[in-house]
Amino acid sequence: MSRVEQPSRRTVLAAAVAAAVAGGPSPSASAASAAEASDVASDAADAEAAPARSVDYRGWTTYADWRSGVAEGARAVAGTRPGVVIAAPRGVVDHTDPHSRTTASWEYATWTSPLHRLAVPATEVIASWNASTPAGSWLQVEIAGTYSDGTDTPWYVMGRWASGDQDIKRSSVDGQSDGRSTVWTDTVAIDDAASGLRLAAYRLRLTLYRRPGADVTPTVWRLGAMGSDVPDRFTVPASVPGLARELRVPRYSQEVHKGQYPEYDNGGEAWCSPTSSQMIVEYWGGRLTDEQLAWVDPSYADPQVCHAARHTYDHQYAGCGNWPFNAAYAATFEDLQGVVTRLGSLTDLETLIGAGIPAMTSQSFLKEELTGAGYGTSGHLMTVIGFTVEGDVIANDPFSADDAAVRRVYPRREFENVWLRTRRHNATGKVVSGSGGVCYLYFPARPSARQCQALTAVGIRM
Repeated sequence: MSRVEQPSRRTVLAAAVAAAVAGGPSPSASAASAAEASDVASDAADAEAAPARSVDYRGWTTYADWRSGVAEGARAVAGTRPGVVIAAPRGVVDHTDPHSRTTASWEYATWTSPLHRLAVPATEVIASWNASTPAGSWLQVEIAGTYSDGTDTPWYVMGRWASGDQDIKRSSVDGQSDGRSTVWTDTVAIDDAASGLRLAAYRLRLTLYRRPGADVTPTVWRLGAMGSDVPDRFTVPASVPGLARELRVPRYSQEVHKGQYPEYDNGGEAWCSPTSSQMIVEYWGGRLTDEQLAWVDPSYADPQVCHAARHTYDHQYAGCGNWPFNAAYAATFEDLQGVVTRLGSLTDLETLIGAGIPAMTSQSFLKEELTGAGYGTSGHLMTVIGFTVEGDVIANDPFSADDAAVRRVYPRREFENVWLRTRRHNATGKVVSGSGGVCYLYFPARPSARQCQALTAVGIRM
């Protein structure tokens, strides 16, 4: 959630009309302190100078990473995909799910990361994770930050998550604030960035849960967070075209699902995020079985999009647009991983496309601000799949009448601005937020050397 527009973030399209419409419980015993070792306002006029990098993503993925944290009842496991699992649980806690209204007992174990000092003291931090949660297990992700004045935030819950929905109702947690920072669905944001206060460092904490006496365990392969301090701006510097390439990504329309599954936000305009996620999952070879899709009404087209919506749905947010939940969904497919980050320009996207990696971008705009869209939106996800010879953006835009209409070409300069800006005017003239370059990146668990190079270039290190 951008610091400009604070209420609970929703990725919902405005109606396509002539004028754009604006729009788990912490265990009772506290974890021991993690190791102290750390990992080594502007307006349109500021857009004239290219900004310094304003994003710091740090992920824990290797066996050495997992060994570097403080494990209480958990342990690191090696192998082709190292992770952290429950070993000998610390104890048992009762958890009442506020959405199913059921109470159950759970064994738990915790893992706490070392302190990470942000290279970019941040106004916003977004955590994301990749994990497996067999039936009878789930996990909670928390973050605690240190402000630039040396004081600390409380532990904030960033998600209670399971890949399925039989044990808990996957959800974010509202109402978390210390008067200086606030959790907006999936984002910790400084309340008053103009004050100069920033998050200088953070720790992440995993709590892994399973049924008492069970032998299953969640396994977490990637845990990380993106801290950013993107300057407030209505326009951004223009990049120079540098690549002409188009990736063959499946095309799915969210609009063919309009009115489907009200319990998962009713399809149509509300499903841009899971529809985009499913396109890229299938680009990388992720497929759902007939058994997995058996619950979907057989009269519905593209049942895999219905599945993605169900498995990204946030019961607190009451929608499918929770950014980390989408990245976690992608990583439930074999040999895939996903992160949420911010990029700095279309040059970054060209770097990824050049290595065969498509990206999902979050943007908001009035109808007249993006030629060829035909709609306005207060927040929308689409998939960038390439660039034309002229440098324009080729996108699979799920807000299309049918699958055949999904491929679009958008003017480079317009797309870059509506995606990267942090401030914009809505149809009533009110100043509201832009995403500041938020994107989801899904890529192989064992990327090629060229893919590693491209990911490293945009701040994602293996």
